[in-house]
Amino acid sequence: MRRRTLLALPALAGLTALVGACATGPQEVPPVPAPADGSATERLTYGDDPSQYAVLTRPAGTPRGVVVVVHGGFWKAEYGIEYAEPLVPGLVEAGWAVLALEYRRVGAAGEDGAGGGVPETLDDVAAGVDLLAGTDLDLATVVALGHSAGGHLATWAASRTRHQRWADGVELTHVVSQAGVLDLVGAQAAGLGGGAVAAFLGHAPDPSDPADAAVDPLRQVPLDQPVWCVHGADDTIVPPTQSQRYVDAALAAGAQAELVEVEGDHFTVVDPTSPAWARTLEILDAL
Repeated sequence: MRRRTLLALPALAGLTALVGACATGPQEVPPVPAPADGSATERLTYGDDPSQYAVLTRPAGTPRGVVVVVHGGFWKAEYGIEYAEPLVPGLVEAGWAVLALEYRRVGAAGEDGAGGGVPETLDDVAAGVDLLAGTDLDLATVVALGHSAGGHLATWAASRTRHQRWADGVELTHVVSQAGVLDLVGAQAAGLGGGAVAAFLGHAPDPSDPADAAVDPLRQVPLDQPVWCVHGADDTIVPPTQSQRYVDAALAAGAQAELVEVEGDHFTVVDPTSPAWARTLEILDAL
């Protein structure tokens, strides 16, 4: 997708603020219209911080399952849930209940959305997913769908119950990572997000540190859940090697994983008008 095409999409205009580590800040994203006639939306909270909430949208009929949408932005405070919202209407129209998560992110004290990093951001994602236990939704199919750093968080969430801190909670059944940051050591070495991995962890990732391994998807293979890594071939923000490396390691470890390479850049996969997004909907439709 050409950048001018991206700019022409009202619901996606703010996504351009994610480009590069030296962006001056997010641009205002226009409100997203109601996903479908008869749908219902409610805001759920899981803590006292303003960023500890999720938005649950139900389709008009019985949901086919739940998709938990986790936005990206290199875990930085200036990028929030508005970057997940454009995906909600299409998912709801396809029959899914959608839980769009907000969470604390990395930023200066007092900054809106700050207070995150490891472990706070991970605590929030785990608690956000666990909101589903308090609903009447059928949790036989719970898919985590995340873009960029959200792809990291979605994939991490599939392994989180292995670790004592996050041991109890709602289990995911499938993961779709969209241009995900899935190899934290490799991402730090490549300087992705201007050192975003070190800022998220609070230090440069240590390949020998078990605590770092617990939050690095590449070092948590094999997962019990199948993982699809949808990645634009021309992505220069999070290179496709991040997904390829993860899938290779997962397959070698006996897990179910697939690299779904699509045409386009980092944002093509979250453009609701693109063939890349249509491919993601096809993956979900086949579950």
